[in-house]
Amino acid sequence: MAPPKAKGGKMLSLINWRLKVILNDGRALTGQMLAFDKHMNLVLADCEEFRRVRPKKKQGEAEAGPPQDMKRTLGLVILRGETVVSLSVEGPPPVVDEDKKNALLPGPGRGLPAGRGMGMMPPALAGRPMPYGPPPGMPGPPPPGFRPPGMPPGMPFPPPPGFG
Repeated sequence: MAPPKAKGGKMLSLINWRLKVILNDGRALTGQMLAFDKHMNLVLADCEEFRRVRPKKKQGEAEAGPPQDMKRTLGLVILRGETVVSLSVEGPPPVVDEDKKNALLPGPGRGLPAGRGMGMMPPALAGRPMPYGPPPGMPGPPPPGFRPPGMPPGMPFPPPPGFG
């Protein structure tokens, strides 16, 4: 029986390294490798594209001008492995301070529990009992003697079915 294959091997050791990837159409992409898979699909962060462009010939000129190198910033890129021709290392992974590694910046929201049976209530309504007080914007309690239809006198809530 053959020995088991290493999962990732050399590619796994290049995670977070800055790589230069040559594509089959002649473009070169440089970025930090975040992920890969068995098809050599790659995810590159802070990616830049480099390509060589030949200017078009103008009428009356014997030759076009010299080729120009063009650079374009792309950001986060997902590359299909089918287009990858070669990979080369451009630089090591960026250095991360230990202090900043585990620190999360505070976000705009609040952390509140929202488990089963716990309603989502706006903060303005959180302190008052809902069924007995007037809704926001309505003046005072209901007028005396007001009862919803089917409500017996003196009961704050209707009786259960079969009891009234």
